[in-house]
Amino acid sequence: MKNKKLLREALEVLPGGVNSPVRAFKAVGGEPIFLVKGRKAKVWDADGNEYIDFLASWGANILGHAHKKVVKAIQEEAEKSLSFGLTNPYEITLARLVVEMVPTVEKVRFVNSGTEATMSAVRLARGITGRKYIVKFEGCYHGHYDSLLVSAGSGVATFGIPGTPGIPEEIAKLTIVLPYNNVEALEKAFKEYGGEIAAVIVEPVAGNMGVVLPKKEFLKELRRITREYNSLLIFDEVITGFRLSKGGAQELFGIEPDITCLGKILGGGLPVGAYGGKKEIMERVAPEGDIYQAGTLAGNPLAMVSGLETLKELRDKEPYKELEEKMEKLAKGVSDILKEKGIPHTVNRIGSMMTVFFTDKEVFDFQTAKTSDTEMFAKFFKALLKNGVLIPPSQFEAWFLTTAHENEDIEDALERIRKAVKEI
Repeated sequence: MKNKKLLREALEVLPGGVNSPVRAFKAVGGEPIFLVKGRKAKVWDADGNEYIDFLASWGANILGHAHKKVVKAIQEEAEKSLSFGLTNPYEITLARLVVEMVPTVEKVRFVNSGTEATMSAVRLARGITGRKYIVKFEGCYHGHYDSLLVSAGSGVATFGIPGTPGIPEEIAKLTIVLPYNNVEALEKAFKEYGGEIAAVIVEPVAGNMGVVLPKKEFLKELRRITREYNSLLIFDEVITGFRLSKGGAQELFGIEPDITCLGKILGGGLPVGAYGGKKEIMERVAPEGDIYQAGTLAGNPLAMVSGLETLKELRDKEPYKELEEKMEKLAKGVSDILKEKGIPHTVNRIGSMMTVFFTDKEVFDFQTAKTSDTEMFAKFFKALLKNGVLIPPSQFEAWFLTTAHENEDIEDALERIRKAVKEI
């Protein structure tokens, strides 16, 4: 078995055999698979097993695997150079497209990951305001930056790791953690610390405690309160950017953050992050301003052309209504199958994202998300994997659809899921 052999080899040279903890499958009690090929809505592992893919590289592959236009652009650019370390023309072209598509971004700085984007956005907010505190919400994950890896979701929630090992207490104390969707707690925090709060950072739709939607007034009140206290509002749209609409969650909900963090889809499957905002904010970034941030491989030409072709496809074809309809079909189908088996569950869905929580409670924050039966999720995950359906190996993550998923893929997946649930 090639997967097992690769795992043995990986464990010799990689911590846990992986380069990102959730890939180890420890939360579901299994062994990781090694993927070797992807085409459209399917992937294949080293043993030749085929899977209908609802992981989609954690949401990055919105056009599916190996999209022809994206692959062609990367190949053509690779023949010129893999990296320059100086500015290339595609940085300008992609930046213009981001400015065109994201309502509140007038200037943008490219980095290499979502973590770099949120880290840089927080530094920018502190530099602009001269304040030290950051507000984040319990269960929201903004990368592994020290100030933000406090009561995070995703991998941290999955493994039950305390929020701050390896992070000095003095740094952790600069982050105020509040319950998601709780306006009362937000108002209380600002009454006590308002003059010292540089920014609030939030996933406008949480994707790292599983999909958790904002309540009707939550984002509006975030915007009102931050303006009242002259704090900045940072939207972490690393997941939702270009996925929920051309302009992300901020366009969908009609809320204007001061700084937007982007990633995943922005690179079309290659490593890219970005942060952006109004000119007067972004002009404080070096070399134009005094707040330093840099990156040797930032604006890498391969990543730029990959992102450019991806965003052009989304801008020109606007697949969002079709994606939502297909996700609605998938979500209803999965829920019906679980009801037939009598398995308690709640499905949270928006656009082309969803999570099946194994709880009968409404899930609106991290505490309600944690009522999920993770043992049942592990059984569900393993049964799906055995039947050729790949979903994230964590209860606290989102399923994603791509434009490559046809109705036939949805129907095929539901048949496989029905068979899998019968085996639980």
